[in-house]
Amino acid sequence: MNDTTMPNAKLTKAPGTRNRKGYRIPWTLHLMVLPAVVLVFVFSYLPMSGIIIAFQDYKAALGITGSPWVGLKHFNYMFENEYFVKIIGNTLLFACSKVVLNLIIPFTFALLLNEIRHMGYKRAIQTLVYLPHFLSWVILSGILIDLLSQTGIVNQFLMNLFGLEKPIFFLGDGTWFRLTIIFSDVWKEFGFNTIIFLAALAGINPSLYEAAEVDGAGRFKQTMYVTIPSLIPILIVVATLALGNVLNANFDQVFNLYSPMIYQQGDIIDTFVYREGLLSGQFSFATAVSLFKSVISLILIVISYRLAYKLAGYRIF
Repeated sequence: MNDTTMPNAKLTKAPGTRNRKGYRIPWTLHLMVLPAVVLVFVFSYLPMSGIIIAFQDYKAALGITGSPWVGLKHFNYMFENEYFVKIIGNTLLFACSKVVLNLIIPFTFALLLNEIRHMGYKRAIQTLVYLPHFLSWVILSGILIDLLSQTGIVNQFLMNLFGLEKPIFFLGDGTWFRLTIIFSDVWKEFGFNTIIFLAALAGINPSLYEAAEVDGAGRFKQTMYVTIPSLIPILIVVATLALGNVLNANFDQVFNLYSPMIYQQGDIIDTFVYREGLLSGQFSFATAVSLFKSVISLILIVISYRLAYKLAGYRIF
């Protein structure tokens, strides 16, 4: 039967208008996302005008328009300040340690979890390790403070089991505080980060395992020569994208766990900006420090996306 076109037939058109290239613009979807765009503009872009006070000797009574200009005075003071150099080191130590461990541990855990064949047992483990991610640091810090105090259950366990003469001051000693910050963050996040690698494992072609098994490869060799090489691209993507967070050492965690006695070893850029800006009223200096961090983070993010595209073919734009 030949196809014929009825003269009175009407084609159903999706809502929207066409641009010059004939592409139909889904205006309903744009309308749906409009509230989110407005919120981002109001709370993320409009406040950026406040960075101008980094170049002023800002006084609240005079406002932005009346405060005198000082140029790069606050930036010069920032780089001449020895304490600022120290908090840069603390920030890099925390952030880099977290990035490395939050790659290695989830990657290894995903490989081990993939070998479990009992689905009920596997799902129970997944639920247990995912749970800490959904708890805020306000809640977890309260739990950690109780557990790691000098009379807490952790010190009592160590003293009874290993015969320690005195308890460990986890949150009061600089070295122990750094270890506590790093490993508590890894404990909280490694379960959720495992999802990325489990998703990549689910996408591996089963025929590769079948071919390896025909060639006589056992589970270990299948993991070494099929599973791990298949996960390397996503590992590269995650590692390069994490580069943009090198200066983000998790303000919520450090702020809820640190104290004045370990500022030298535990202070980071974000907590320093909070104290200098909101507590001490040094708004211009705090803005200069925050602007410095934002510029460096932007550069690192651009570099990380370039590396992800070059090394793994991953791109967003």
